Amino acid sequence: MSQPTMQQVAECAGVSTALVSLVMRNAPNVSDKRRALVLQAADELGYRPNVLARNLASRRTRTLGIVVNDLHNPFFAEMVDGIQTTAAANDYRILLGNGQHSPRGEADAIETFLQFRVDGLVLAGPVVTEGEMERVAKSAAVVAIGRTASSLAIDTVNCDDAVGARLVVEHLAALGHRRISHIDGGSGAGAAGRVQGYETTMRELGLGAHINIATGDFSESGGYNGAAELLTVTPRPTAIFAANDLSAAGALDRVEVAGLDVPSEMSIVGYDNTGLAAMHHLSLTTINQPRGEFGRIATELIMERLDDGRSTAVHHVVAPTLVVRRTSGPPVETSSEREVAS
Repeated sequence: MSQPTMQQVAECAGVSTALVSLVMRNAPNVSDKRRALVLQAADELGYRPNVLARNLASRRTRTLGIVVNDLHNPFFAEMVDGIQTTAAANDYRILLGNGQHSPRGEADAIETFLQFRVDGLVLAGPVVTEGEMERVAKSAAVVAIGRTASSLAIDTVNCDDAVGARLVVEHLAALGHRRISHIDGGSGAGAAGRVQGYETTMRELGLGAHINIATGDFSESGGYNGAAELLTVTPRPTAIFAANDLSAAGALDRVEVAGLDVPSEMSIVGYDNTGLAAMHHLSLTTINQPRGEFGRIATELIMERLDDGRSTAVHHVVAPTLVVRRTSGPPVETSSEREVAS
């Protein structure tokens, strides 16, 4: 089907094509009456502005590409909300792609966005190399969330994950836990910092002998399998720090399948403070990362590159906070532990 033209809208409304152009660009110097005429005619004809033609003239598409590491993780969904709100406020549209946990998947999504001539790219939890990100930055403004970078062409937004892990371990130790184990996040964004913070804080608190890290990833199955591994340890841990909220949910499932009470027999703490963690039936103690704030900051950094011409890199580091809910509490003292204490 042929698309209606601006000329046809003008003829239908009885106005000039120049006036139609002004209305479609939402120009302020048009009377309400004439604007209503044009919009009614456009609606009747099914007319849509030719954004591609307008962008060719301005050499800008006013679109941002977002590549997320995992569409199933609510952390990224909540972060995209912040990007979309800030982009819309600056008259930008967004396109969303899924990196599918792999460098190849991310590279394919990035290449697609570059072919659509996006003005900027937000890479959320990227696993592609810094060299690849630097190459992309030659064609579009690039911000990486949850990833460090040394290139002047790449801006970053991160949480201080080592501090977040410290808050978890200190919280559990203050409750009386000593056997605090960790389910790591594999290659996920921020996972290495959380391991580092866990190990360092355990040693500083005199709990180095109880350091125990189970293999996991940022998924429910990773947490489930990690918890299953930890439950085979003798004596078993009294607290588990999972690398993110999805992993913590999986760990909670496995612990309850084993018949253990949470939190008296096993405390569980997550990371991210997603909407999942706040649900009443889960009520997960976790570390808060301001996901929407990450999205806002990342989008504003792109705006600075595009609109203000900034060429030096900016690296935002956001401080995490602890959110205490139902899944953490003092450990139950077993008979063997009472004997050791006496």
